[in-house]
Amino acid sequence: MKIFKKTKIAAILSALVLTAGVLGGCGSSGSDKPAASEDIQGTVTASGSTALLPLLKPAQEEFQKKYSKVTVNIAGGGSFTGMNQVASGAVNIGNSDVVLPSELKDKGLVDHQVAIAPFVFVVNPSVTVDNLTQQQYVDILTGKITNWKEVGGKDEKITLVHRAKSSGSRATIADIVLKGVAFTDNAVIQDSNGAVRAGIASTPGAIGYIDAAYVDNTVKPVAYNGVKYTPENVLNKTYPVYTFEHMYTKGEATGAVKAFIEYVMSKDFQESFVEKNGFLPITKMK
Repeated sequence: MKIFKKTKIAAILSALVLTAGVLGGCGSSGSDKPAASEDIQGTVTASGSTALLPLLKPAQEEFQKKYSKVTVNIAGGGSFTGMNQVASGAVNIGNSDVVLPSELKDKGLVDHQVAIAPFVFVVNPSVTVDNLTQQQYVDILTGKITNWKEVGGKDEKITLVHRAKSSGSRATIADIVLKGVAFTDNAVIQDSNGAVRAGIASTPGAIGYIDAAYVDNTVKPVAYNGVKYTPENVLNKTYPVYTFEHMYTKGEATGAVKAFIEYVMSKDFQESFVEKNGFLPITKMK
C-alpha cells in the first residue's frame, strides 16, 4: 500500500512539472518576442503633411520590400487634415509638421517624432535678392512690401505663393517667422509643397517657402538673416526655420502600423535615408 501511494504521488508531481513546462513554453512564444516579418500583414493608411512625403515615399517602398504582406498607402492633404483624419479614425496615421492643436489633445492621439524638417524661402530665378532679414520676410508675407526694389532688388512685383490654412508648413512659418501676425490675403494658394515650388518657378517675381527636400534648380533659395540653409546651420541653431515631423496614431500603434513607424524611426532607415531625402535624423538635434 505504501509503495502504491509513493508511486501515485510521484505521478502527480511529474504531471505538475509537465504542465508547468507546457505553460512556460506558451508564454515564451507570446507577445514578448518581436513578430517575424511574415507575421506582419494588412494595410497601413496615412495622410497629412506634404512636407513629409519625400521621406515617407522611400520608407513605404523599403518597408513593403521587408514586409511583403503589408500595403502602405500615403496621401497628402496638409498637416491639420492628417491630424483630423487620424482623430476620426479615417486613417491609421496622421502626418504633421506641427504639434496637436488644443481641440485635438483629448482625442487619444499618440505622437511619434520621426525627423527634423527644415524650410527654405525660395524665389523665382528672376529675383536678384539673395538675402532677407526676418522683418523683411514679415513685411513681404503680410503685404507691406510688394516690390523687390524695396528690399534692394530690381523693379519687379512680388507674388506670394504659399499654402492653405490646413498646412503645417504654413503654420510653421506663421509661428517661427511671423510670430502670430497674419499673412496677406493677396497670395496664390497651392495644396502641396511641390505645387508651391512649381508656382514659384513659373511666376517671375514670386516668393514662397517649401520643405528643404523640395528645393531644386527651378527655384533660388534666399538666406534668412544672412544665414543660408544647411543641415549644419540647423543643428548649430543659427538657422531657425525648421520643425519636427510627427506621425500621430489614435492610441498606441499595433501590428503593421507599429511596424511601419518603428521602421521609419529605426537606426537603419534614419542613417540611410533621412539626410539623403532632405531631412535631419531626429537623434541629431540636441
